Amino acid sequence: MKPTQQIHVKGTTPLISPRDLLEQIPMSEAANRTVVQGRDELIRVLSGEDPRVLAVVGPCSIHDEVAALEYAEKLQRVSEQVKSTMLIIMRVYFEKPRTIVGWKGLINDPGLDGSFDIETGLRRARQLLLRIGEMGLPSATEMLEPITPQYVADLVTWAAIGARTTESQTHRQMASGLSMPVGYKNGTDGNLEIAIQAMQAARHAHSFLGIDQDGRTCVIHTTGNPYGHVILRGGRSGPNYDSANVKSAADALIAAKLPPYLMIDCSHANSDKDYTKQATVWRDAVAQRAAGNRYIAGLMLESNLFAGNQKLTADLSQLQYGISITDGCIGWEQTEELLRDAHTALEKAL
Repeated sequence: MKPTQQIHVKGTTPLISPRDLLEQIPMSEAANRTVVQGRDELIRVLSGEDPRVLAVVGPCSIHDEVAALEYAEKLQRVSEQVKSTMLIIMRVYFEKPRTIVGWKGLINDPGLDGSFDIETGLRRARQLLLRIGEMGLPSATEMLEPITPQYVADLVTWAAIGARTTESQTHRQMASGLSMPVGYKNGTDGNLEIAIQAMQAARHAHSFLGIDQDGRTCVIHTTGNPYGHVILRGGRSGPNYDSANVKSAADALIAAKLPPYLMIDCSHANSDKDYTKQATVWRDAVAQRAAGNRYIAGLMLESNLFAGNQKLTADLSQLQYGISITDGCIGWEQTEELLRDAHTALEKAL
């Protein structure tokens, strides 16, 4: 008979089970304290019980763990100094959604060379999250597909569902079972309703296909995740971080009987995809919050050791240290300045 399946599949590669990877790279007591405390504090911030502001700050994507750890050390020092006004969580993003093609992140292609050694990527991702957690700095990441969380989610304090996947049933179901608070971005066109619907859907119990800790295909039954919030990231219609859009979003959340607390993403369409404009968005959002707008519970900033971005080429020796290979980021000096200025403004408003 003529084959009718696997026609476009050239092969499969067995993958280590989540249980085995977690046993080989186990959670430490120090990292566990960071995750547990970070999630508890985050829930209070996102519910309005804690007057501080959540700040998710860090590289667009991680491609070099040495640079990531240097960045984490710098961020941790500042985090301790501004902790009375901000809960800082580092962006540690390993997976990148691609509309067409491009590097899909450290987990998918850790060699940066198209070899797609995903098991190595999972190991390196887990090791990095563990080391950052042991510093006392919580981590944030985007959950791009439903398998990866089984390998790394125990080390993650905050998760995002991106603008391209917020409308996906698969991602809403996955979010319903995640153990940490989740942010849902508005759509790439600026549509807020899909983020609100995602938030509603993830609060309910679901049953769906996935894998268990032994890597076996199974039906996963969830309880629903009550700790969700909307992320305003702008859209094709323009930015949506101004006070009118924030008020409109909060009103829509209230009408949907959801907590009216949200995050402003200072990058993406809110900065017209120009990393140098992130500071303008950040300062505007901080000023709104300092003036009494409690709907703004969080801010997100794409930042790296050095400003800008660079193309990923076949000659990896040409890559410059501490510079993004995906979206452009602001540099560390400006990042620290923005964090300290925000601390001063928010401190006066307390």
